[in-house]
Amino acid sequence: MKFPTINSRTERSRLGVPAAVVTATLLLAVTACAPTTSTASAASPGGTAGQDASAPALEVNQAAAQLLPESIKASKVLRVAIPTNEPPTQFYREGTQEMTGANPDVARLIGQSLGVKVEIQVANFDSIIPGIAAGRYDMTVSSMTPTAERMKVLDFVDYMQMGSTVAVAKGNPLAVNEKSLCGKKVGVLTGSYQLTVDVPDFDKTCTDSGKDKIQTNEFQDTRQAISALTSGRLDAALADSPILNFAATQNPQIEIAAQYSFTPVSVGIPKDSGLVKSVSAALNTVIKSDSYLKVLGKYGLASSAITDARVNFAQ
Repeated sequence: MKFPTINSRTERSRLGVPAAVVTATLLLAVTACAPTTSTASAASPGGTAGQDASAPALEVNQAAAQLLPESIKASKVLRVAIPTNEPPTQFYREGTQEMTGANPDVARLIGQSLGVKVEIQVANFDSIIPGIAAGRYDMTVSSMTPTAERMKVLDFVDYMQMGSTVAVAKGNPLAVNEKSLCGKKVGVLTGSYQLTVDVPDFDKTCTDSGKDKIQTNEFQDTRQAISALTSGRLDAALADSPILNFAATQNPQIEIAAQYSFTPVSVGIPKDSGLVKSVSAALNTVIKSDSYLKVLGKYGLASSAITDARVNFAQ
């Protein structure tokens, strides 16, 4: 599988948005731009657009399908919000507007298990939560880490696991790792888990030991952060491990200095939608299938497989 270069990247990682920010962003929901739509194949329920042809289609889990809300039973469509251009988690297939990557393919497996078509709604990261609140999306599959704060607005079902990564200039001239970021200029993605969870924890450790806080620089996508890193404007970049690990294979000017916090990420579902029971039942079928392992392996993420689709298990 040939992935596009990281230079086409526009995602923010993990949906690290605290409740206060959620409240503020909800006020902007009515002005959010209309998302791009990428549907799965209409030839069969759930579709297989973008998936590995060698991964067998899943049979419908009738018990899970019966748990679907009546509105989705009627439409037979799941609208799934996913950011784009973050290989290998999600990106456009070269020369098309078709979404591929681990997240879209897992979403399509969920659709197959539920006997519905998956309609990928490509959305800016910071519009996903207000979009779910406004009813534009049924769920999101976007490497979202479940936290107690996010559980105030969404239900979660685990579907894979990943960590965070520190990327540095080749040779790591400042000997940087996740424990030596105090006072360093660090690039993070706007709204990311690393910015909203990791950096505050690191800053507390820094100040407790009498050191300066991290000098965070926010970017809308990894391409921008890596450009700042290679030009010497940053000492390090901090993001989800699959994304920076892949970027390091594409850009000889950077390397991975450290990886940490390998934990589950989850499907995000609106509270009280009635969808969490059907999605959790479907995911328990998905993660036991050969198709799930083939999808993750296709994108170099075999080690991200999980064996238990836990519901609302806060990290």
